[in-house]
Amino acid sequence: MTKTGEYALQALIHLAQHIDRWPIPGREIARRAGIPAKYLQKILGDLTRAGVLKSSPGRNGGFRLCRPGNRISLFEVIEPFERIQTKRCPFGNAVCSDRNPCLAHHEWKKVVEAEQRFLKEVTIGAVAEPSTRSRRVRKP
Repeated sequence: MTKTGEYALQALIHLAQHIDRWPIPGREIARRAGIPAKYLQKILGDLTRAGVLKSSPGRNGGFRLCRPGNRISLFEVIEPFERIQTKRCPFGNAVCSDRNPCLAHHEWKKVVEAEQRFLKEVTIGAVAEPSTRSRRVRKP
């Protein structure tokens, strides 16, 4: 996962843990999470455009989750920044598919599918509340 994806997750975990203080300014999230403020502002803007966050401008403005944390999957958070692909061979083979696999294709495909399943099933709410057991994504 890229640093951008990590920062996006950290910012949303912070928002999920502090719903009583919404909206939270981007600079405050950056300071508390130890993320460069300008970099985080771009990430938060991308997440707002992706429909994961809502923003309010002005002096008392900031960011908040668009839905409860237990209804936002980790996949939704990192998908604008990460491209998790099953089609591209990580071993550099130009031709690699189910029909024409490289020697590691079938095992690598299992890894990618497990990662996608994890990211789609686990929610921000589940990782923002360490004292609770893992919560599954509920369909709206």
